[in-house]
Amino acid sequence: MCCKMFHRNLLIIALLLLSMLIVGCSTLEKVVYRPDMNQGNYLSHHDVEKIEKGMTQQQVAYILGTPMLRDPFGSRTWFYVFRQQTGHEKITQRTLTLLFDADGALINIEK
Repeated sequence: MCCKMFHRNLLIIALLLLSMLIVGCSTLEKVVYRPDMNQGNYLSHHDVEKIEKGMTQQQVAYILGTPMLRDPFGSRTWFYVFRQQTGHEKITQRTLTLLFDADGALINIEK
């Protein structure tokens, strides 16, 4: 009688461990809701098209807002960075880099 109870309990424990391993390695992660994660400067295509060489820093900031990063050794280079992760998809990143001359006029746009 004692041996039967031991084997039964051992079987139950083994089944519980097996089910935990199966659930841990399953694709249930895709079923769980993950909100979209947006970080940084969201820039619409329409606003970026308004930017032209020769504009001042104030004009650019009025259209696009303040940049996420500025050149740490001065304010000649501005970086607008936008990172997005939609649900379980891979992270995408877009960067707009603007370079200004010493007078504060826009001289280069890198998309």
